[in-house]
Amino acid sequence: MEIVRSFLISSLILAFVAQPTTADRLLYNGDAPVPLVIWHGMGDSCCNPLSMGSIKDIVEKTIPGIYVNSLMIGSNVVEDTLNGFLKNVNDQILEACKKIADDPKLKNGYNAIGFSQGGQFLRAVAQRCPQPPMRNLVSVGGQHQGIFGLPRCPGESSSLCEYVRKLLDYGAYISFIQDHVVQAEYWHDPLNEKLYKEKSVFLAEINQENIVNTSYRTNLMQLKNFVMVKFNNDSVVQPKETEWFGFYKPGSDTDTYSLEESPLYLEDRLGLKSMAAQGKLQFLAVDGDHLQISTDWFIKNIVLKYLNI
Repeated sequence: MEIVRSFLISSLILAFVAQPTTADRLLYNGDAPVPLVIWHGMGDSCCNPLSMGSIKDIVEKTIPGIYVNSLMIGSNVVEDTLNGFLKNVNDQILEACKKIADDPKLKNGYNAIGFSQGGQFLRAVAQRCPQPPMRNLVSVGGQHQGIFGLPRCPGESSSLCEYVRKLLDYGAYISFIQDHVVQAEYWHDPLNEKLYKEKSVFLAEINQENIVNTSYRTNLMQLKNFVMVKFNNDSVVQPKETEWFGFYKPGSDTDTYSLEESPLYLEDRLGLKSMAAQGKLQFLAVDGDHLQISTDWFIKNIVLKYLNI
């Protein structure tokens, strides 16, 4: 969840005071750059010049010649923004997979970075659509074990966000809401795990809660790196541990467990335990609120380290 707009207005968002320096550009390895796919978060769009547009600009300035595809779900920016709230996530994944497969510049593989809910959506792409291959996946504030609360609705889409909050309170697992409200599709109720596993149309499926799809495990393990960025002072995502694949313990909405303590990891249902043993899981933490990182941190810890390989 998010609003990547805070990614700008707040610290950056990406505080443009710090555009890539000549020294940063010299770190570019000189080979043909691996293309990049971006997926924005809730309340944002592919092409907002103050959020994803600025991210695209920073990446292009830091890695000369890179091709960046910022995914638009729908036929225009307005649809793209609304779809972040109201289009079935599974349909969004299908559309994203088609757009990626149809882009000739991505045919040899690509890196991917998802902001907030875009993080778990791109993970679903990696699991369901292995061609063309995703090489590195960076999840910035993604909610990989879902959410149980929507405590803050900042940004220009706050009215729609408040409406979504009311629907979630009314009944996140009612079929109509599950099928049409994006945030309900990754709503994870720790006080009723049975209902979550039975009714969740997206998150429970990609997290292998009921049936293990071995292709999901195989496909995700093809990643070179799966990078998860957590915001230590997150006031939008609840609980913030979900950004590192942790969550509330069953029966509690206060006590949390880590990825390493989860059945998903211990049973290696997604291959995450195997990936950890291979050094493919990277956990980064930022002392800030949701999506609030500096340009300098973003370039040094994400762009040059994981998007330039």
